[in-house]
Amino acid sequence: MKILVNLSRGIVSALFIFSGFIKLNDPLGFSYKLQEYFSADVLNIPFLEPYALLISVFVVVFEVVLGVFLLIGYKPKFTVWSLLLMIIFFTFLTFYAAYFEKVKDCGCFGDFLKLKPWESFWKDVVLLVLIVILFIGVKYINTIFSKLPTTVLALLGFIISLWFGYHVLMHLPAIDFRAYKIGNNIYEGMIIPEDAPKAVQEFTWTFNVNGEEKEIVTNGSYPSVEGEYISVDTKVIKEGYSPPVVDFSIESNDEDLTQQFLNEENLIVIVSYSIEKIEKEGAERLKAATDLAIKNGYKVIGLSASGEEAKQRINKTYNLNFDWYLCDEKALKTVVRSNPGILELDAGTVKQKLHWNDIDDLELPKVERKSEPKKVEEDVAIFIDGKLSTSEEFKALKEEDIENMYIFKEQDSVIAFNKKNNSSYDNIIKVELKKK
Repeated sequence: MKILVNLSRGIVSALFIFSGFIKLNDPLGFSYKLQEYFSADVLNIPFLEPYALLISVFVVVFEVVLGVFLLIGYKPKFTVWSLLLMIIFFTFLTFYAAYFEKVKDCGCFGDFLKLKPWESFWKDVVLLVLIVILFIGVKYINTIFSKLPTTVLALLGFIISLWFGYHVLMHLPAIDFRAYKIGNNIYEGMIIPEDAPKAVQEFTWTFNVNGEEKEIVTNGSYPSVEGEYISVDTKVIKEGYSPPVVDFSIESNDEDLTQQFLNEENLIVIVSYSIEKIEKEGAERLKAATDLAIKNGYKVIGLSASGEEAKQRINKTYNLNFDWYLCDEKALKTVVRSNPGILELDAGTVKQKLHWNDIDDLELPKVERKSEPKKVEEDVAIFIDGKLSTSEEFKALKEEDIENMYIFKEQDSVIAFNKKNNSSYDNIIKVELKKK
């Protein structure tokens, strides 16, 4: 029994310290996950949403501290009881999320490792078994050191955990596991490979056939049945490939400018997922930094999920000299854990990313400002025998005169063309005429 207890002790303490540290590295991200759990669609306790960050910090610090306590053998009865109550709660939570298909990722290991709901549940079941072993054999959990060093280590574990959580909240996560980390290219993160696995879905169709309801299951095709259609239910049997970057866009009121700005060099992006909730001190510090960026040759834009009125109001209040564009709130919360946050992009590659507290560390050496992309009347670049042509010339062609026609919709080739020619086309058509 003693060997089994010591083995369980090592596994549980390691997992709690590791899992807690990963979440403590990004307590704001874990608070977003808690808000998802608290929402009306999951646990329906929305009154806790405003306290999600406070709960997040408490839970992850407590998780790390319990792991340290168990490892060094500090107050074993308190530690084991706390571990048992915590794992029972989380086992219930992951079961609820998995059974009712409420949450796609439990957030157990932050952005470091994404676990599916049922994977999270069975992980908690294993931990529950190990902690029950500890509970039964608590008398075998002895301290590694004498009383004073053990108490000092326990206190240090608590203080260091609390300090680390505060530090990353005031700056940014020490380790960035997200698709928008420095060095990553946002556009490349959006690409879905041609050979990527597709989602497998099951469709259950319900028809009224001769006064009786009849269910027919297909993989998506409309069933051949003589009866009155009632409803259809869709179930995902196997998830398809999901690119690292989703829901990221840069839009004005009337057009999608994502491709244009991801092709832009020396671009400073101010991110505020909600202008209404922006940190006042952070907003006040934007003016000097963005004016210097513009002076030194950078293009500056803002991204927010807020409405036009809020965007105009913040520019007027803080005398900001750049335009704001629209992006999904969840995507912006993922981009940078700060409101506001600051990024430097170079052709879509993240060069710098800072919390507003560190805005003075933004490096802005003078750069040569390129001219704005050429405005084009058409979204498609049409080449006839290698010569840039108009849509009228293209429409005037007869089918029997065309040898080959190629349509390029892949964004990588179009972006490369636009970058080379300083243009902003969406697609490219190349036509080869028959030789006369």
